[in-house]
Amino acid sequence: MTWKPVAAPVIPAYIDFMDTLNETRGAGFEEILADFELLDDWEDRYRYVIELGRRLEPLPEEHRSPANKVPGCVSQVWLSTRVDRSGGVPRLTFVGDSDAHIVRGLIAILFTLYSGKTAEEIAGIDAAQRLGQLHLNEHLTPQRSNGLMAMVKRIRTDAETALSRRILH
Repeated sequence: MTWKPVAAPVIPAYIDFMDTLNETRGAGFEEILADFELLDDWEDRYRYVIELGRRLEPLPEEHRSPANKVPGCVSQVWLSTRVDRSGGVPRLTFVGDSDAHIVRGLIAILFTLYSGKTAEEIAGIDAAQRLGQLHLNEHLTPQRSNGLMAMVKRIRTDAETALSRRILH
């Protein structure tokens, strides 16, 4: 089988096209789900996930610490959590990075599910069900799937910690 290069300039064009379509549907996970449905080929979906990762905020160097490293991932993954308690309930936002392009995209997908939500909302999200809608487990290696679930576990743990601290105060 001969490998054929893909015209890289085409990828951002359909990503930008999807972005303009989605401005009317709202942002976040539902947008990604709709975009996945527009893409017939898994190679195009992989490219889309990689493009999502390219759009992540850069992770400040000081957040690349052992405390922010996610265990259980084959690639290096860092997740940093900020808890805002100003509204009376803990609201979590995340920044993250990975040394693998596809994993950066998976981080971006997770952030659409979790970032900006309250700790209670995060606890109520069924990540396996939501991510299952994208059929990622069918197309990721077992190691990547395990790493994705390790990132989910880390986010949920941070939310539980934020909730327990609210109860103590």
